[in-house]
Amino acid sequence: MFKNNNVCILSFDIEDWFQVENLKQAIKKEEWEGQKLRVVENTRKLLSILNNYGITATFFVLGWIAEKVPQLIYHIHKLGHEIASHGYEHELIHNLSQEEFRNDLIKSKRILEGITGQKILGYRAPSFSITDWTIDMLKEIGYVYDSSYFPTSFHNRYGKLNSKASIKRCTKNGLFQYSNGLIEVPMPTLNLLSISIPWGGGAYFRLMPYPIFKQGIKTILNKNKLFTFYFHSWEIDNDQPRIKNIKLNYKLRHYTGLKNSYMKLERFLKDFSFTSIRDYLKRMDLLPVKY
Repeated sequence: MFKNNNVCILSFDIEDWFQVENLKQAIKKEEWEGQKLRVVENTRKLLSILNNYGITATFFVLGWIAEKVPQLIYHIHKLGHEIASHGYEHELIHNLSQEEFRNDLIKSKRILEGITGQKILGYRAPSFSITDWTIDMLKEIGYVYDSSYFPTSFHNRYGKLNSKASIKRCTKNGLFQYSNGLIEVPMPTLNLLSISIPWGGGAYFRLMPYPIFKQGIKTILNKNKLFTFYFHSWEIDNDQPRIKNIKLNYKLRHYTGLKNSYMKLERFLKDFSFTSIRDYLKRMDLLPVKY
C-alpha cells in the first residue's frame, strides 16, 4: 500500500567508480581492465538495505559490468528486482554513430537477457544523453520503456527531445508515450522561479541537505503522485580511489557527499513508499499482459 497513493520509483545505475563521465579525462576506456572492481561490494550493500525495508527497485546495469560479474546480476534478479539496461560501455549517445549505438543497445540487452533468462524491458542512457533519433531504435530493438529524459537545461550532458509531435499521450503522473508506443519514465524536476531544477537523485541528492531534498520530493509528489529517483552504486563508497588530475567541478560532483550518502539513503527509504519501474507500469496497466 502506497502512502496517500504517492509512490517513488527507485532505480540504481550499476557501473563502477572508474567508468563515470567525470573521470574519463583521467581513466581511459582501455585502462578499465586494470582498475579494481568495487561494484560487487557496493551493490550488495544496496541490496542489503533494500531487503531490510522490503523494497524492490530497478537496476540499470552496464553490459561491461554484467560480463565481468554475471553472478552479481543474477543475484539481483533472483531477489526480485528488475534488471534493465544502461548500455554496454557507458558512452554518451551523442558521441556515437547510429550504428554504434544500435550495436551497444543490442549487445547490452543480449548479455542481460542471457544472465536473467527474462526479457529486458527498460533502458537508461549514460548521463541521460537521450536524443530524438534513439526513440525508434529503442522500440525496434525491443525495449518497452526508456528512463533517460531529464527535462532541464541545467546540465550540458543531458540529452534533448525536440520532436514534441512524436509524443502520443501523457498520463496524469508525468509519464508519457511516444507515437511508436515506447513509454518514457522521465526524471523529475522542480520548478523554481520558472527554472526546471534537476531533482532526481545522484549528486543532487548527495550535495543538498536532506530536509530540503525531501521537501522537493513532496512538492513533486503532490503534483504528479510519482517521483522517480536514481542513484549509482559507487555513490555509497567513500573509500573509492581519489583521482586528482580532473577538473575541480568534476571532482566536486563526484566526491562531495560520499561519506554520508548511505545514511542519507536510508533516511529516504524510511520516509517514502517505493517500487520498481516494471511493477509501477504493471500497476498502471501500461505493460502488455505477457510482461
